[in-house]
Amino acid sequence: MTLLEALALLAIGTLAGFINVLSAGGSMLTLPLLMFLGLPPQAANGTNRVSIALQSIAAVTSFFRAGARYLGLSLRLSVPAVVGSLLGAWLALQTEDALFEVILVAVMACAAVLMLLPQPRLETRPLTPERLTPAVYMAMFAIGLYGGFIQVGVGILFIVVLYRMLKIDLAQVNVFKVLIILVYTLPALAIFLVNDQVRWGYGLVLAAGSMLGAWLAVKVNMSPRGAFVVKWLTIAVILVIILRLLLG
Repeated sequence: MTLLEALALLAIGTLAGFINVLSAGGSMLTLPLLMFLGLPPQAANGTNRVSIALQSIAAVTSFFRAGARYLGLSLRLSVPAVVGSLLGAWLALQTEDALFEVILVAVMACAAVLMLLPQPRLETRPLTPERLTPAVYMAMFAIGLYGGFIQVGVGILFIVVLYRMLKIDLAQVNVFKVLIILVYTLPALAIFLVNDQVRWGYGLVLAAGSMLGAWLAVKVNMSPRGAFVVKWLTIAVILVIILRLLLG
């Protein structure tokens, strides 16, 4: 790893960690970056989990220090997500590199479109145990399956399920999101690790930036204007990455 590559990993990692905690889409930056730096798709997919796990630890720690208390409900939602993530990671390892790149481009394009859709203003309420229906658990399994496979844009799915379906306010959604992602990422990371698809040097440098970004995101009370700028900057970078992937 060169100094320039390390700086790129730190910079993109910081931006990705910031985005992941406040909304979604950080892996749309980090996964292609690892591939551009020469890692095979499967190794990039596994290495990206190092950053996701450590930035999630940073975010969860910061949220709990700030007074968030949703551990019990988050762990209940995490159980089907963990089962899904194990299956998703296994499926990812069975996927050919060329097909994985095609899936990555398609997923990034769809996620970018979803990010452009306006969030409806809903009447929200706190999540309670009796609202955890079988449909919610199935949705968590599906999110875990997707996250275990590729992770890219998984936060958007959490917003769909937790905000639009369960009508939890977005601040609470972010707490649930980072805690559940942490729980299901660890076993998925173990699957990639056992199959020798983790490059620790790249992963730890990327994670250093992601943890800083996650910490900053928890501390920053972003205005609507600031969130708008971050969203469009992210989309612009994603479009450049898609073009780069398509042009080879």
